[in-house]
Amino acid sequence: MTHTNQLRRASAEFLGTGALVAIVVGSGIAAARLSTDPGLRLLENSVATALGLAALILLFGPVSGAHFNPVISLADAVLRRRDGLKPAELVLYVIAQLAGGIGGALLANAMFEVPAAISTHDRAGAGTLLGEVVATAGLTLLIAGMVRASQSLLAIAIAVGGYIGAAYWFTSSTSFANPAVTLGRVFSDTFAGISPLSASAFVAAQLVGAIIGILLTAALFSRPAAPEEIS
Repeated sequence: MTHTNQLRRASAEFLGTGALVAIVVGSGIAAARLSTDPGLRLLENSVATALGLAALILLFGPVSGAHFNPVISLADAVLRRRDGLKPAELVLYVIAQLAGGIGGALLANAMFEVPAAISTHDRAGAGTLLGEVVATAGLTLLIAGMVRASQSLLAIAIAVGGYIGAAYWFTSSTSFANPAVTLGRVFSDTFAGISPLSASAFVAAQLVGAIIGILLTAALFSRPAAPEEIS
């Protein structure tokens, strides 16, 4: 892969992850201002996130694969050893995603004129962390499984957006399922924020979930044959 192509793909991951976090945080701020009912706030936040994520996957998918998530990039590197991310590319993707996550939160703060601050919203509890394991395992299995099954980008975008929208409700953690998004949400003390201590626990749970998702994908979906194996 050329240096120019690497830069283009990393830029897409930076912009896509940043836009995703801006959607999550921004819609959370808007929901908190527009509604007093917690359930309605969550509905508004989840719908905006699901629709925005699907759109971002369609936009950036042809450029970078639209991972926007370090655990999805890790799964790509592990499960697609022949044509997936190489170690150096994985590191580049993760750096771009983490930087994009922080940038997206700061952008949302600025758009809604919210002072930049570290979140004080504690979320970590045994049930919540289990929910985050489940959310991340399911997301990893969904994306990696659909890629192995050679599903179209449109199908993946719809499925992933739908899954995240649903997981807001069926998991106790409201489905962060993404270390870059989790880090970004530390930098906004708003409806969607998470405290640094809770974020650390969430990331640990996400890594466990990612490992489970990778193992399930390997067990359930056969590895695509290489061209020489088909002939």
